[in-house]
Amino acid sequence: MKKILVLIVALMFVITPSFAANFSPTLLKLTVDPVIQYDFDGSELKIPVQVSGTNAGVVFLVFTKGKANSIADIRNGFLGWHYVNKVDTCVYFSQLKGLGVGKGEIVWNGKDQDGGTVPAGEYTYYMWAFDNLGAKQKVNNFMANAWGWEIGCEVVGIDDKGLPLAHPFVIDGTKIVTASPTMRKWTIGNDPFDETLMETTKVKQETGWKVSGDYVMDPKDYNYFFVNVSSNDAQVAGVSKYKWVPTADAELQTGFGNEGFSDFYSYIKGAYIPGVETDGTYLFTADSNITSSTTPDASFQIYDMDGTMVSEVDLTKWWSSPEDYAAGGQMNGGPNIWSARKGKVFLSGWVCFLQMVDPARYLESGDIDDFVVWTNTNGDYTFDHNFEATAERRWVCMDYAVGVFKEGATEDGNLFFSANAYDGGAVSFGLCAPDGTGLGYYAFAGETAGFKIGLMFLQDKTPFDGLYCDNTQAGGTTYQEGGWKENEYTKGLFFIGHDSIIGTITSAVNVSENSPAVFSVAQNSPNPFNPTTTINFNIAKASNVSVEVYNVAGQKVSTLADGMMDAGHSVVWDATSFSAGVYFYTVKSDGFSKTMKMTLLK
Repeated sequence: MKKILVLIVALMFVITPSFAANFSPTLLKLTVDPVIQYDFDGSELKIPVQVSGTNAGVVFLVFTKGKANSIADIRNGFLGWHYVNKVDTCVYFSQLKGLGVGKGEIVWNGKDQDGGTVPAGEYTYYMWAFDNLGAKQKVNNFMANAWGWEIGCEVVGIDDKGLPLAHPFVIDGTKIVTASPTMRKWTIGNDPFDETLMETTKVKQETGWKVSGDYVMDPKDYNYFFVNVSSNDAQVAGVSKYKWVPTADAELQTGFGNEGFSDFYSYIKGAYIPGVETDGTYLFTADSNITSSTTPDASFQIYDMDGTMVSEVDLTKWWSSPEDYAAGGQMNGGPNIWSARKGKVFLSGWVCFLQMVDPARYLESGDIDDFVVWTNTNGDYTFDHNFEATAERRWVCMDYAVGVFKEGATEDGNLFFSANAYDGGAVSFGLCAPDGTGLGYYAFAGETAGFKIGLMFLQDKTPFDGLYCDNTQAGGTTYQEGGWKENEYTKGLFFIGHDSIIGTITSAVNVSENSPAVFSVAQNSPNPFNPTTTINFNIAKASNVSVEVYNVAGQKVSTLADGMMDAGHSVVWDATSFSAGVYFYTVKSDGFSKTMKMTLLK
């Protein structure tokens, strides 16, 4: 009888169908007071940090606040490496500090990066974090193969109405440059091993034409997408619009531009084209002539969404260097790698050069000097080339033949810029602050020296926010005698926890729980709530009162009151249009301030 029972159980394991689990990541989240009071008196500022989900390697930064217009057209640092133009800048940044899940602490002594005392006032703080101890979680088993990231790899977390997607998706292509690439789409959260869930469409071109670089979905309708098309024979390039047709040929939209083609721009045979990007108002393309030209030649094109060229920006002032060419480097350094977020476009390449530009700011002012927001070149040891004392071409930036090598470019929701980095060391990526300040190199757990390709941030308040990468970051494709070798870990798209937050450090008075009874702020009611809640407060006398709501990233999302009030008041927040989650409200009046937490349920 016992043997029969064992046999039945064994047969059950054989015939019972196995169901692979859908991808469900463990998110990394930082929770910190959005407004922190500090006297700037040289004492230690201890900032409580709540870490949830995974362990966190945290970088803490202090920036100027509201000073952008006075920080214009400034170049500083070793070799003049850092150029900033109308952007608030970094005063201080820390080394990476490890924090475990639960309550932690970040300590700052009020000093700037040079050791000087930071004057009292109001500053922006950032905390940037990633899971530097946990293992990667597999998102799917098919995308981000070697070299596959060089066309069209992008993660989309916002729907065509501007709201967070419950299930974001990632897109990529299967060739670097081809006449008929296959575009692929994967919904994040699906079974990572079910390849039948991959959606594809093919973009066929006429003889002599090709598709190059990233493609981008139409942000107003995800049934459509834009690609860069070019002809080596005609030496012209531009943009085309297509309708995504699953498992079939995509349909050229002849109503876009001239029979489906935008206005063309001049293109040199053999040039690298990073593809197409958009801010929802304009389309952007660029070209770089790293190997195809020995004369200064680099440009950035701006189009209306209908394919009409609005402006062509000459990039040679930044991306071409006769001096580096004479010293044995390249005349032109790019851009051949790029990405876009919040209206900003991040330009990168195989050389040391990095740049953030603001096309809309330039078009609004008509001043070409408003185009570039920041530039990072040789001098801070983040993505630098030829910095070694033994370098044959000492400090030559426009040199793609030496490391640090970069593939891919990405930025998070607070405009931290990152790119892969590999030069024989066990690092995964380099990181720059929102003003371009180089913060250094960081590694995923178990990192090995080797080839690095893909890296993307998703930070759109979705259930899948984090950092997405391929597995060549740790033990994947490596170069061995005879060529590139792949092992069993190479294939796939992987997830690592990531978060970044923003808040304010101020010398203004922040009232604690034992503040005078004449100023008091009650817990909102109801709490948790859906979708409305009431905030009650008392003030000492008639005065100007502000009531503001912040998200967990420290970003102000709503102003409920801003004006003169009498003692004793209440305001109502209608959060119908907001996503579920934790929010903070701050009441300020007559030098007093208090911040409290509330939870929105949906």
